[in-house]
Amino acid sequence: MVKAVLFDFDGVLTTDATGSYSICNYISKNANIDKELFQKEYYKYNEKLLYGKINHKDIWSRLCENLGKDIPFEILEDSFINTPIDINMMSVVYSLKEEGYKIAMVTDNKKDRVDSVANYYKLNELFDTIVVSSEIGSGKKEYEIFMQTIKKLQVEASECVFIDNSEKNLIAPKKMGMKVIYFDDDTRNMDTLLDELVMSGVKI
Repeated sequence: MVKAVLFDFDGVLTTDATGSYSICNYISKNANIDKELFQKEYYKYNEKLLYGKINHKDIWSRLCENLGKDIPFEILEDSFINTPIDINMMSVVYSLKEEGYKIAMVTDNKKDRVDSVANYYKLNELFDTIVVSSEIGSGKKEYEIFMQTIKKLQVEASECVFIDNSEKNLIAPKKMGMKVIYFDDDTRNMDTLLDELVMSGVKI
């Protein structure tokens, strides 16, 4: 019996495939800097940011210096809350919550970014738990992030469905016994998603 539904953030709850894309896209437009140039510099730090080894404040001065451009830190913070949220997907989340399912967000992400988005959209009032790779030092290719999630939800892995837009992120939870659903972030076919949720034993 399914008791909990777990959602990835970027590419599932948002319309951009990755958080780094959202950040780079927003900053390139609002700081008047070439997107490819900014991406090249930002991605040097991306993995360490995702695993919590550094945070954005640690890298920002150096990043700006290497770009030869003083980009206000506030623009980065604005990029967090301007992440394009998928309203249709959020409607699904609300429906599941109303049906009595426990709801979680499981994301390979930067903690300061997720905290900003969660506060801005009041996501902590909707999700029973939000588990972020940079906070625990473990990503979705590993078991730990999922183990911590089900512990917080007080459910078994077999009682969970996990939705992600990357098939490689479905391997670990599937091995743990979770039902998994791949969501294509290009087509964003909600009918297919709803069908797969029903087939997984979810009432919606």
